[in-house]
Amino acid sequence: MVSFPTLTQASATTPLLQGGRREPSADPTQSSESEEGLRGQSHATRSGRSWISQMREVLLFVWAVLATAGLLVLAVWASHRQQTSFDKPAGKRNLIFMVSDGMGPASLSLTRGFRQHTEGLEWGDTLTLDKHFWGTSRTRSSSSLVTDSAAGATAFSCGEKSYNGAISMLPGSTPCGTVLEAAKKAGYTTGLVVTTDITDATPACFASHVDHRTQQDEIALHEIGNGPLGRVVDLMLGGGRCHFLPNTTAGGCRQDGLDAIDLAQKEYGWNYIGDRPAFDEYWEGKKDVPLPMLGLFAPTDIPFELDRRNMNDQYPSLSEMAKTALRALEKATAKSDKGFFLMIEGSRIDHAGHGNDPSAQVREVLEYDKAFQAVLDFLDESKTEGVLVATSDHETGGLSVARQINVDYPQYIWYPQVLANATASSEHLARRLQEHVAQLGGSSSGSAEDLENYINEELVIPGLGITDAAPEELRLLAQHPESAQPAFAQMISIRAQIGWSTHGHSAVDVNIYSSGGPGTEALRGNVENTDVGKFLREYLDVDVGSVTKELKDKLSSTSKLSPQDSQSIPESSFDENLVKEDHWIAHESMERQLAEEEMFA
Repeated sequence: MVSFPTLTQASATTPLLQGGRREPSADPTQSSESEEGLRGQSHATRSGRSWISQMREVLLFVWAVLATAGLLVLAVWASHRQQTSFDKPAGKRNLIFMVSDGMGPASLSLTRGFRQHTEGLEWGDTLTLDKHFWGTSRTRSSSSLVTDSAAGATAFSCGEKSYNGAISMLPGSTPCGTVLEAAKKAGYTTGLVVTTDITDATPACFASHVDHRTQQDEIALHEIGNGPLGRVVDLMLGGGRCHFLPNTTAGGCRQDGLDAIDLAQKEYGWNYIGDRPAFDEYWEGKKDVPLPMLGLFAPTDIPFELDRRNMNDQYPSLSEMAKTALRALEKATAKSDKGFFLMIEGSRIDHAGHGNDPSAQVREVLEYDKAFQAVLDFLDESKTEGVLVATSDHETGGLSVARQINVDYPQYIWYPQVLANATASSEHLARRLQEHVAQLGGSSSGSAEDLENYINEELVIPGLGITDAAPEELRLLAQHPESAQPAFAQMISIRAQIGWSTHGHSAVDVNIYSSGGPGTEALRGNVENTDVGKFLREYLDVDVGSVTKELKDKLSSTSKLSPQDSQSIPESSFDENLVKEDHWIAHESMERQLAEEEMFA
């Protein structure tokens, strides 16, 4: 017989009936424990699991923090790697480095607006350079917030900061190997193309080592091969013939009586051309360019493009020389497993800035832009991997594409047509005026009024395109013809409402441009000018350090500069007065001297 539990004997699985409900315990602890017991928990179990749960939550939080930090570190590392690592070409490669000496961001704005106006283009039509903007570069030297071209080019060639005036030398008269020298030693073919003296600061920094840029006679010797490393350049095209010829010959200015052109040909195997007809033999493809080739087409600078185009039968342009060099170097390396390194400088953008001449500057920038496009075209057509990188060493003139010309509320405008009206540079017109005055001599036959009329009718109206010259402007030119260049430039700048803050350099950051390619991401953003130099050597994969060591061994006995003062004057290797004098003033003085010698020859 089955026995059923009574109301007072409820089983653990049977709900408690109302009549059999237990009385609440007077002990709350006992009651709590009873309830926990009904849920299958004990105090010890609850405490243990609570501690484990808390620890698990802490560990999960720590893991999340560490994982997030790790992801951030990886992202930063990946970004840094992308900007600094080099995915170099596996084999043969070419590198073209272009320098727009003195060209700042405002120069692009000026030239872009000028081109749009003169060619009737839409506002969205831009320069070739604009389409290849890559980043910006900081420009200071080791001795000043405002660099000069020598320290700027040393940053490119050596990848090192140095003092103003240094030609691939560091403070303490310590030489630094250059990318061009290392490239030559590694088997690359090398070249330099400029529109100023081939012995000027920028080209000099790639193939010579002297304490100061004024040592141009010595620079010329290094460049042809009479230097510590022998010949390291295969092709040089530009101006600057006077530093290769003794001052006893026409157009020569060497102080040692040495004919460096003759030395280059006889001792170092150079081929030489010195005029436009000879250049055209190679420019027009009639002949292959024999290397090494030295082409010096002017005593000093090749004229501003604004003037050169009217003398095209005498001087080649930057783009013509660049195309000739590219074709020559490609042919020379056709059967080599190494390519070439070529530096091309739009040198006279800087000179237009020094002279505060906006009419000359826009034509220089346009020609540089044309040369840039020629290099891009070459890279597109070449079967060899290649990269183009371009930048400026500094800005010149403190150019502003605006000028307040009176005390009234400023006008938000500038006038490109004023620049378009000019057919000659202020430099060229000043030289013509000075020659005219020199021809008059001490003769009293010409009156001040006659001279003012000559200036207005022969120079200002046809040359500057200015028909409203004020009497005081003409009077100033007649009374001070030696200061005619800045006076002519001022007449143009005021009417165009273009501003300048200096006849020297400024500290503004400058633009970097590139064709793109392996490693060029390292130059994105804002970088030091030395980073540009480091890119050049890393792209070519050359050992600049070993060249520096060799130079130190060979030049250790020629130290002149004190390590305590990198700007002190070397003892006797060059004219100390030139070092104390601004390089642009020295340059202008040399130009006037040569012009006078030519005039009275």
